[in-house]
Amino acid sequence: MADQYAQSGEDKQPTGIPAIRWEEPPEGPVVVLLDQTRLPAEEVELVCTDASALVEAIRSLAVRGAPLLGIAGAYGVALAAARGFDVDEAATALAGARPTAVNLSVGVRRAQEAHRAALAGGGSPGQAAQAALAAARTLHREDAEASARMAEHGLRLLEELLPGGGHRIMTHCNTGALVSGGEGTALAVALAAHRAGQLRRLWVDETRPLLQGARLTAWEAARHGMAYSLLTDNAAGSLFAAGEVDAVLIGADRIAADGSVANKVGSYPLAVLARYHHVPFIVVAPATTVDLDTPDGASIEVEQRPGYEVTEISAPQAPVTGAGGGIPVAPLGAQAYNPAFDVTPPELVTAIVTEGGTASPVTAASLAELCARSRQEALG
Repeated sequence: MADQYAQSGEDKQPTGIPAIRWEEPPEGPVVVLLDQTRLPAEEVELVCTDASALVEAIRSLAVRGAPLLGIAGAYGVALAAARGFDVDEAATALAGARPTAVNLSVGVRRAQEAHRAALAGGGSPGQAAQAALAAARTLHREDAEASARMAEHGLRLLEELLPGGGHRIMTHCNTGALVSGGEGTALAVALAAHRAGQLRRLWVDETRPLLQGARLTAWEAARHGMAYSLLTDNAAGSLFAAGEVDAVLIGADRIAADGSVANKVGSYPLAVLARYHHVPFIVVAPATTVDLDTPDGASIEVEQRPGYEVTEISAPQAPVTGAGGGIPVAPLGAQAYNPAFDVTPPELVTAIVTEGGTASPVTAASLAELCARSRQEALG
């Protein structure tokens, strides 16, 4: 289906604007974000001069994606320290901005601990701020390196599960460079397959209600010259039934110790479809997304988003008429159920891929071993 539009593995430059960066203009340090709420209509940067502005950017999804949230959290702590704000207060606000994404609190904690250690060692506030910034930059670099290793491991797994290439991969939400210090998580694997000439078709779930697939994954795929088709979330079943899906690749916002995976809502139905149709369901995420302190899926706090995200449609440059700033698509006063994530149990997950390798079958023991391997690789 639609394979006549497939392109070669030739890659294109996706964008010249990084998803996040630290800058030090004369008026003081800032964190600069590519505002993802404005994509794909326009590439607009958002400049955060303090941690509270970054918290709002995180809540509004101007910056999003578990690995990138960890980087943003670390830079937010460094920003608070550099500008003389209360670092612990900023850290608390940042860590609580989106509760499901464990990477956010991990990044915040790393920069906060570096700041505290510098002060405890007799360093000045300026030196402590530099220590926090160094920790954030290290995390940023580590995530880029992890992204490259995940792509290698993921492509190797695809070659083992689906020998011969010509992969038709389904993805959900957005898992490319917009969520990472590198080229992403799940989408980085699909991109590696594309560059190797092994990607026949990328099926991009629209990802309602905020359309991260339509707005962001399609935007990234187009810039890489990937052969992709966009579909509404409820059309996925028909593709599975037609035998048009070879594998599902998704990211994760938190992985519990037993291998339960919290990801963008709509992931769990894909896992059920994949199991019924005997299609591999693969989760790609850095080891920082694995939370061994969360025992199982039932223990994962699932973020509840505002109802207007469901009752209204927001689009860049569209006229604003609804209470939430969008176009109403439901009767006035309609109540909405809007969890940001759902949880997929480990028995529906074929494999979890991190920078340390692959866990399959997914069990508490295999996941713990994978995390240990990832830590050893990080230490060199």
